[in-house]
Amino acid sequence: MLRTLEATRKERRVDRRFGRRLCWHEPHKVQDAFPASIRFMISNQTGGTIDSARVRQAETGTPANPRVFPLRARLHAVFQSTLWMVLVALAIRLIVMGFLYQEQLDPDRNHWRFAYENGRLARSIAEGHGMGSPLFEDTGLSAWMTPIYPYFVAGIFKVFGIYSTTSAFVLLVLQAMISAFTCLPIYFFANKLFGLRTAIWSGWAWAFFPYGIYFPVERIWGTWLSTLLVSVLLLITLYLEESSRVWLWIGYGVLWGVTALTEPIVMSAWPFMTGWAAYRLYRRKSRWLMPLLAGTLALVIVVTPWFIRNYSAFGRFVPFRDTLGLELHVGNNGDTFHWHPRFIGPWHNDEEWKAFKDLGELEYMEREKQRGMDYIRSHPGWFVFVTARRFIYIWTGFWSFDIRYLAEEPLDPPNVFFCTALTVLMLMGLRRST
Repeated sequence: MLRTLEATRKERRVDRRFGRRLCWHEPHKVQDAFPASIRFMISNQTGGTIDSARVRQAETGTPANPRVFPLRARLHAVFQSTLWMVLVALAIRLIVMGFLYQEQLDPDRNHWRFAYENGRLARSIAEGHGMGSPLFEDTGLSAWMTPIYPYFVAGIFKVFGIYSTTSAFVLLVLQAMISAFTCLPIYFFANKLFGLRTAIWSGWAWAFFPYGIYFPVERIWGTWLSTLLVSVLLLITLYLEESSRVWLWIGYGVLWGVTALTEPIVMSAWPFMTGWAAYRLYRRKSRWLMPLLAGTLALVIVVTPWFIRNYSAFGRFVPFRDTLGLELHVGNNGDTFHWHPRFIGPWHNDEEWKAFKDLGELEYMEREKQRGMDYIRSHPGWFVFVTARRFIYIWTGFWSFDIRYLAEEPLDPPNVFFCTALTVLMLMGLRRST
């Protein structure tokens, strides 16, 4: 024992001599001189104490003393901070909003530009007529949208005025905040899946993501809230694979219900995400059936009042929204000039708008559904081709380089490069992760 202690003292004296020399004269050689796994002694002004900061420098290559490289150390701390991610993301969005918010105040078509159908439904709610009249005249109750965002906008209208400048400002600020806070679930689920380094870069990538900056402050819509909710759901799913607590699964189901009433399309992911978490519990030999049933029941309880409201209003079962038929015809009518031929529907077509008023919302949607299905049946080859074309458009941004199309979408060429690059990087990352 005495020999061991004496040997340790000698090693410490040697370490102090060489540590002082390397740290003050050749700091870049510290990592080479000492094994990173050994806690060595480095002399400082107070004597031979362990300088943990310089140990970290040897192990990680980061500056040992913030006073030596203050700016670099502070930037490093900012870069790793989730608070700064959110603040920077919010600041960027608010700056861009300053250039765009007046677009919401365009009085053309009775303020149609202000939240579009959401704005119309919100106005009807704020005026006490219930959720209805999604377009240009009073057409009665509607299931054009699910209720969360129209009621959210209606609340702002009630406080700050219908189609007012203050309402536009408040809604865009809230959407900017929602988009900025999306950095957090992205950071946390990237950290769980791929580690801290990837999490930091992922959070900052969203903070500076052009789509995440521009659209939340350019258009008042529920997409940005549903993006945040889906990101939170993905994060929770990753942790539910390790927990069979029923109350956690109930909360998970409630959040799914709120998300579905914000943007129903996300329900397409529900069976896969929920099923994956339940299957992981099954593989771990934990109870899975009761949590799964509890979460599913919670989801059903949340969405059922909206289904009851629709049945009461229309006399038939309408799950979530009734616009599937319209979207089916808009997307399948032979017109492929633009990826979204908006002149097919009642927004910009007087004949379609008249048919909407004459038939009523549900009957009009049924008619449009039949027209879309008839076209698909009579043109199956066209349907397969256009489906493939849309798949390419989603992942590359490419629809057409026709001169007339580019006159309407002049930013498509750089957008094609941007989206294609993102897809390639995604595929490279997936390959590397496997």
